[in-house]
Amino acid sequence: MRILHIVGTIDPKAGGVSAAIRYLVAYDSAEYDHEIVSMDDPTAPFLSRIGVPVHAFGPTSSAYAYSSKLVPWLVANRDHFDGVFVHGLWGYGSLAAWRAFRGHTPYAVFVHGMLDSYFKHAFPLKHLKKWLYWHLVEYWVLRNAYKVLFTGDVEARLAKESFWLHRWSPHVVALGTMAPEGDPEVLKEAFWSLCPQVRGRQFLLFLGRIHRKKGCDLLVDAFVKVAAENPGLDLVVAGPDQEEWQFELMTRVATAGMTDRVHWVGMLQGDAKWGAYFASEAFILPSHQENFGIAVAEALACGRPVLLSDKVNIAPDIAADGAGRMEPDTADGTLRLLEGWVQMTAEAREAMGQQALLTFVQRYTMQTNAKAITHIFETVKGASVASR
Repeated sequence: MRILHIVGTIDPKAGGVSAAIRYLVAYDSAEYDHEIVSMDDPTAPFLSRIGVPVHAFGPTSSAYAYSSKLVPWLVANRDHFDGVFVHGLWGYGSLAAWRAFRGHTPYAVFVHGMLDSYFKHAFPLKHLKKWLYWHLVEYWVLRNAYKVLFTGDVEARLAKESFWLHRWSPHVVALGTMAPEGDPEVLKEAFWSLCPQVRGRQFLLFLGRIHRKKGCDLLVDAFVKVAAENPGLDLVVAGPDQEEWQFELMTRVATAGMTDRVHWVGMLQGDAKWGAYFASEAFILPSHQENFGIAVAEALACGRPVLLSDKVNIAPDIAADGAGRMEPDTADGTLRLLEGWVQMTAEAREAMGQQALLTFVQRYTMQTNAKAITHIFETVKGASVASR
């Protein structure tokens, strides 16, 4: 089968959506032929590292990512594809897919957390602007989709709380990640070459965008409190500074006298990324909203316990498995995550790490989950989907 993916950007710096697509196309290449349409600059160097054909229609000057060439290309090529994944909402890609494919080629919308009710409450003015676009465009995009994909029952439930006007055919699928390849000790060396300060030291790892949604301020404030009584523990913060927020967070750390205990290493990729997981004691993510969390699955794949807020939608399952800990996404909750970890015995941490790897194998291996995701088009292969 030939599958098309439509997304605003496939840039690794964009976070989880880009990573999810990369894992999807990597694991199903033997059974499915994948292609990607994005609004990236065609000369962007990361496009050549995707491994499948990428048709880039950018860059555009608008955050909406409009291109007059997109719909004509989709219409001209729609007979070449058996199914289409639209990744995300609130951009021109979803409208273009609706215009090009409704009543012709089945398309599924992968929401990727963009209908979480968190955004409605966190950004009420922005939500009012979205309401008009929802009524005119996104409501119809989802209504005419063959399936609307959510990564868990929690995300599917929260999506219904964002707009009272909604109608779609929901389908819950699990995302995941790949098992890391290579000798963990060699991968650690790749990381230590970038952050030699933590060689031989225990540290917690945050890996993701430095973004207010991720609760980075909660993490920094909680760590400086715990670190004072635990001199052998460091914190590594790895990720792009998307909101130019890092300097403010670094100032908080400096004021607390912990500059040499918190390490800002920027975005990690490849061996250095996997080495950071393996070298860490545990992964921590006190996010205010996370529909899945690719980095969580990556940490589990390395046998690392995960310390999560209850707003990470897969956190309840992980906590129930005993592969990590879960607390509210508050200052007190984040502090309890750290205090609970440092109070655990070495034996308890080891057992949690062993369970982390087992949870990855049972729940989040992308080789299994990618097949289940792309298989949804098997039932409509060769058929058209009429507008509803």
